[in-house]
Amino acid sequence: MSDARIERVRLGEVEVIRVVEWQGAYLPPAEMFPTAPARLWEEHAEWLVPDHWRREEDRTVVALQSWVLRGGGQTIVIDTGVGHDRDRPGMGPFHRGRSRLLALLGEAGVPPESVDLVVNTHLHVDHVGWNTVDAGGEWVPSFPCATYLIPAADDAHYGSAQAYGHGWQPADRLVYEDSVAPVHRAGQSLLWEGTHRVNDFLTLESAPGHTPGSSVARLVSGGDRAVFAGDLVHSPVQIVAPCHNSNSCLDPGQAARSRHKVLARAADERALLVPGHFGGPGALEVHRAGGGFALGAWAAFGPGAG
Repeated sequence: MSDARIERVRLGEVEVIRVVEWQGAYLPPAEMFPTAPARLWEEHAEWLVPDHWRREEDRTVVALQSWVLRGGGQTIVIDTGVGHDRDRPGMGPFHRGRSRLLALLGEAGVPPESVDLVVNTHLHVDHVGWNTVDAGGEWVPSFPCATYLIPAADDAHYGSAQAYGHGWQPADRLVYEDSVAPVHRAGQSLLWEGTHRVNDFLTLESAPGHTPGSSVARLVSGGDRAVFAGDLVHSPVQIVAPCHNSNSCLDPGQAARSRHKVLARAADERALLVPGHFGGPGALEVHRAGGGFALGAWAAFGPGAG
């Protein structure tokens, strides 16, 4: 695993801070993308290695990261990682994993009390873990002044008595109970569906398939555009071959349709694509190529603490 890092870029009037907890080898491609043939990785090895594929180990490379947006007098955190020392049986490295995201946010100049909004693109384990902290045996919101924007479809899927267990992992109920339900009890949640205008520069849009409420966050500021795509895309392979889903997509057909739609709009609007788990530079432009898509320029993030 590489060291944690903090990087920044400005899009229009909005500062974007990338907070990377770790980056490293994860699952073999055949396990993470079951329908993607091995030749697809070999054909694109020139730009997949080493940031997205460890060829010698045959392992995908992913990053665990959160994004902070500062603009219009607001501070917004998009996705909150896996949390620290959580009970996550059956979830591999996420079970009792160690994390210092809040400390990294502090180093970036973003103390918890300064955050106005938290966006959960969806309610999987690695996107909601630092929603809360353990306060003497009770889970409470990590960001005491923030409103948490939560997709209503995911909240219904994972949160109701009827929907428990519909996810693929046995720990889904634990994730909801320690990372989502406490936010509701604190009165700090806002459920949304369809499209939700956050402020003058950010809009949330439903992009279902990975989960029922999977969503993207669209930024428009000045002449710059970006789409924070959550888990709609896990690897650049899915840009050149968007029909292939990750092994954690609950509705593969819908996920592929949502992915194609978001990629097409990003290409047409020249929006920066900012996926949840890309390693390396982490975000890039997407271009149309024939009947599909191709990778464009990578984002020019610069290092720096707060």
